[in-house]
Amino acid sequence: MLQQSVKKYSDRRCFSFVDGQPITYAMLGEKVGEVQQLLSSYSIKPGDKVAIWGHNMPSWGTSYMAITAMGAVVVPLLPDFSKVEIENVLNHSDSKAILVSKRLRPKLDELNIPNVATRIMLDTLTVYASTTTPHNVHYNALHNAYAVKPTDLASIIYTSGTTGKNKGVMLTHRNLMSQLQMVYDLQPVEKEDVFLSVLPLSHTYENSLGLLTPLLRGASVYYLDKAPTPSVLLPAVGKIRPTYMLTVPMIMEKIFRGKILPQLKANALMRCLYAIPPLRKLMHRKAAGKLYQTFGGRLKFFGIGGAKLDPVVEKFLIEGKVFPYAIGYGLTETSPLVAGATPSNVKHQSTGPVLSGVTIKINKVCKKTGEGEIWVKGPNVMRGYYKDQALTSEVFSSDGWFKTGDLGAFDSKGNLYIKGRLKNMILGASGENIYPEEIESVINNFRYVSDSLVVEQKGRLVAMVRFDPEELEQKLHELCVEAEHYIEQLKAELKAYVNSQVSRFSQISMVVALPSDFEKTSTLKIKRYLYMNS
Repeated sequence: MLQQSVKKYSDRRCFSFVDGQPITYAMLGEKVGEVQQLLSSYSIKPGDKVAIWGHNMPSWGTSYMAITAMGAVVVPLLPDFSKVEIENVLNHSDSKAILVSKRLRPKLDELNIPNVATRIMLDTLTVYASTTTPHNVHYNALHNAYAVKPTDLASIIYTSGTTGKNKGVMLTHRNLMSQLQMVYDLQPVEKEDVFLSVLPLSHTYENSLGLLTPLLRGASVYYLDKAPTPSVLLPAVGKIRPTYMLTVPMIMEKIFRGKILPQLKANALMRCLYAIPPLRKLMHRKAAGKLYQTFGGRLKFFGIGGAKLDPVVEKFLIEGKVFPYAIGYGLTETSPLVAGATPSNVKHQSTGPVLSGVTIKINKVCKKTGEGEIWVKGPNVMRGYYKDQALTSEVFSSDGWFKTGDLGAFDSKGNLYIKGRLKNMILGASGENIYPEEIESVINNFRYVSDSLVVEQKGRLVAMVRFDPEELEQKLHELCVEAEHYIEQLKAELKAYVNSQVSRFSQISMVVALPSDFEKTSTLKIKRYLYMNS
């Protein structure tokens, strides 16, 4: 793939910071060769593990391609991993070298990582410390390639997810390349396309769809040199006017609840008009048109994945019509995508049909609901978990199906619907299946709520809620009331609101207001395991 793209798209832009100097595909080929020569001179061989720990930047993708194309195994690390997690992962993965960004180097230098012999600055691609004596290597990667087989290991991706235990997902070259063909069959990417990358490249979602996919097709990828806050993101989309973006639900949910909805309900008259369905649709269409222009006016694919999109927010997007959002479902273990809907065929609350080349079956289907655990087969399914045969055996059936741990169902047209995690499902007093994620989507549409989590405590459903501190402070200032009294009032109103919207067995018994934000994963999902016994 690398050789083909460098040759075919040599003069086209490849990677760049939004305000930086782009590198072309020809330059990428040269830089990849230089990094391979550097790694080889410090005794990195095919099969060795090399970690990347850094924020998104052009040299991240360059390093990734250099490592994998020489037959070594890349170990991408999430920038927000704690020092304990990084130390555990580097030791568990047997990484012999690491490329680390300048901002994260101080954390790395405090760790006990005896196997990591060589440390390289990701920003400059230069060695700053090594216990290995370098030797001269004369090697041009593009003319004397390593013999890498499709079944060879390409990457080990560690994710803490929401379960608390880091697992090393082993993905082969075949896993990743088969995924790229599936994605192209779903939504073709062309050399003229421009990607704005805002999610961590160390996450499989951004890695496969936001790095490897554009590389295969000769497209350009731009990176932010700061966190994607609104003040950074909005000027960036105006400058590069992306055609492709990949995001998580929270980004669009925050835009809708924080910017769009307040304008649609700015006064009593507008609130009355908004309550009339035909007028609401017209208002949504106008607001979506403005949103489209805000994102540069030429988006053709705004991917949303990593978690379920709030139904109210999705209704806005559907009724708005012009904003080209797309939905996907997948896991790190499946490289990641297994089902997806493009902007032309999205269906409310569905992840869309199964991708070409993937087979899904619903195991142990409930006759009443049609729901069961989603099992997957396909060339994109991982080899297994690194150094954990017991866990690997646990997630694969005897005949080779990968058990996702997600509950889902198909409609008559083959669209997949995700109900929630099997481990999160709560069994009601009369045997009902209660999905906390569905209750949380109702809670999150209540005013001032920024996040929520529903847990079971002593047979009762308890809603843990984080009210938005800025919005709350503004309201308290307007009303001139005590914070504690107003929060208690909000909790009572929230409980009544939720219980009027959900089924009898999904009603909550208590609301608990949290004093600080929930801890989250890289895709902004709450780490549930931290709160299950709170």
